[in-house]
Amino acid sequence: MVDIEAKNLSRTFEYYRKQRGLSGWLKFLFYREKLHAEAVKDISFSIDSGELVGFLGPNGAGKTTTLKMLSGILHPTSGQVKVLGHIPAQREKEYQKKFALIMGQKNQLVQDLPAMETFIVNKEIYEIPDQEFEENLDELANIFDIHNILDIQVRKLSLGQRMRCELVAALLHKPKILFLDEPTIGLDVVAQKNIRDFIKKYNQEKKTTIILTSHYMEDIRELCQRVIIINLGKIIYDGKLDDLIRKYAPYKLLKVIFNGNGVKLEEVEKFGEIDEFHPYACTIKTKRNEAKDTAIALLSSDLPVDDIIIDEVDVNDVIRQVFNS
Repeated sequence: MVDIEAKNLSRTFEYYRKQRGLSGWLKFLFYREKLHAEAVKDISFSIDSGELVGFLGPNGAGKTTTLKMLSGILHPTSGQVKVLGHIPAQREKEYQKKFALIMGQKNQLVQDLPAMETFIVNKEIYEIPDQEFEENLDELANIFDIHNILDIQVRKLSLGQRMRCELVAALLHKPKILFLDEPTIGLDVVAQKNIRDFIKKYNQEKKTTIILTSHYMEDIRELCQRVIIINLGKIIYDGKLDDLIRKYAPYKLLKVIFNGNGVKLEEVEKFGEIDEFHPYACTIKTKRNEAKDTAIALLSSDLPVDDIIIDEVDVNDVIRQVFNS
């Protein structure tokens, strides 16, 4: 079942250009040159029920604009989009109860009030029955371990605590669609992992359809099997993350640790292309289907090998290659 379907979706913003200096200001009072910026250009994609899709691209690529059109905040300039059978731009009350949009750089919690006050407001907005609200809140508070901070002013919470409360506020009405725009931005490594673990668990247990944008490639690698890459408003890749890596990174990395007196560069060059070298550690690029054989050859050699790790190329590097291709 398809939950999200976009066809030839575009969004253009109007803006005005002013010349510099006083003369520019005077001219601007009587004549304004209207310009147009295409944030999203004729994109099409569909997402099935329960999918968790990574939406990737550099700053200004059109990711957030697309999410805002899917949630109904922005109207498309042209094209069609349907989410759960609804047209988001119509902002139907029934549709607004079925999705949640979480933006890591935007707050829905009121800074001077405890998070609990926002939860109660959301209960009324989404018309959640009392018993259902109590059950949902208790479940989410246990998952995120926020029982002891519900009555503390939001401004006094750490960034990780605030983000957990933001997620709880967005999930109280059990949305069928979840739009996550940089949900782990600014969080420390532990907090990022906790958020990732929850998103994965929530997607698996609730079968919620999720679109995730993130600049942290660890988020994408841990959570998403499918990725959509957008650049300059256009989709340049839509498919499995594993296929993307195989296509644009046809090699693996062997990270080799040496003991004893270490090794010389010429002793390891014969095993493959050297990506990084140190007498006690080096990284060797090798073809994907030859990685295990190369590792065995290293272990069988006279080199003082202490450990070998076969690793994938960083997804950041893969995406950079996509942009440059």
